[in-house]
Amino acid sequence: MTCGSVDDGKSTLIGRLLFDTKTILADTLNAIEKTSKKRGMEAVDLSLLTDGLQAEREQGITIDVAYRYFSTGTRKYIIADAPGHEQYTRNMVTAASTANLAIILIDARKGVLTQTRRHSYLAHLVNIPHIVVAVNKMDLIDHDQSKFDAIVADYKAFIAKLGLFDDGRDIRFIPMSALNGDNVVDRSEVMSWYQGPTLLELLEGVPAAGVHKSGEKPEAFRFPVQFVCRPQDSANPDLHDYRGFQGRIESGSVKVGDLLTALPNGRESRVKAVQIGGVDIAEGVSEQSVTILLEDEIDISRGDMLVKSSEVPEQKKEIEAMVCWLSETPLSPARTYLIRHTTRSSKAKLTGIAFKVDVNSQGHVEATQLAMNDIARVGFKLAQPVFADAYADNRATGAFIVIDESNNNTVGAGMIV
Repeated sequence: MTCGSVDDGKSTLIGRLLFDTKTILADTLNAIEKTSKKRGMEAVDLSLLTDGLQAEREQGITIDVAYRYFSTGTRKYIIADAPGHEQYTRNMVTAASTANLAIILIDARKGVLTQTRRHSYLAHLVNIPHIVVAVNKMDLIDHDQSKFDAIVADYKAFIAKLGLFDDGRDIRFIPMSALNGDNVVDRSEVMSWYQGPTLLELLEGVPAAGVHKSGEKPEAFRFPVQFVCRPQDSANPDLHDYRGFQGRIESGSVKVGDLLTALPNGRESRVKAVQIGGVDIAEGVSEQSVTILLEDEIDISRGDMLVKSSEVPEQKKEIEAMVCWLSETPLSPARTYLIRHTTRSSKAKLTGIAFKVDVNSQGHVEATQLAMNDIARVGFKLAQPVFADAYADNRATGAFIVIDESNNNTVGAGMIV
């Protein structure tokens, strides 16, 4: 995900990445060349590659989250270009919730701004494991190393004061010029004092999601059941007793012989087979969609969860969470909401709002209701228990959405504390 203040060059940076990795099709390039000339620009305006809405092009700002895809020889990437403005906080939280790495852009002329602090806080809130602080527009300050060092020191002082990223998260700093392509894909000749990796080298070297360094504890196995597969093929006697539980492995891994517990009933059984598309595989890993067959007949349906018997999560009927409110209708203590956690849904009532976060100062404020874009720590009481981990431990089973029962709209996004 890319984030930063308005006019820090996010869209231009993504355009430069796509351009320098030769991912842009010729007709797209011709179209933006024509648009750039029409506006009286000498060079191609690469920001036009991501700002797709008419309003974005007219105003020169990003409003919606734009997803762009590109690949190199070794990896495929999805870039989420998140809007910088405070009134689009909900858009940014949505984009950040699935990101593995955040590029926080800082304008070299302006240094660390309120937006920088806000976006660093949000990246911390949604637990993005890798942070790249890109000091952009170095060409406008004559590639001055001392100014770059001052911005790095300023940023480090800010995160130390708030205790952000003090959990050993990976943070890197890069001086660059997205407009000229310095240190984005190609190494800069005018900033020879910077000996670190370019942005693309850094992206290529970051471990993928679910990959653990040696010595790290592997993630717990979590498998929310989406569907129970009972083939109705009377011609094939082998399928008469076939009962497979289908879903996506949200974290961890599973193989034949593992002892699993089905939640909520707590019954145990061993794995008879793990399949993808009807073909047996040795091991199912995080983010794969698989079918699991068990040795015993257990009553399991959509909304239940399979976990390893040694890693059973807590059953919770009350949850405390950081919630980002997405709806124009405020959060009301008088109303009943629906909470969807993995494949399980439960009615819920608000038990209280502990505090609201001022995203500009990162301070805590008292609140009785939440308006659109507000982020707060709230409590919910549930009719049905959920099997939840803390969001800091597991982003898949620590997250939920809040649904308005009357119109079925998603009104909030939550991260369990």
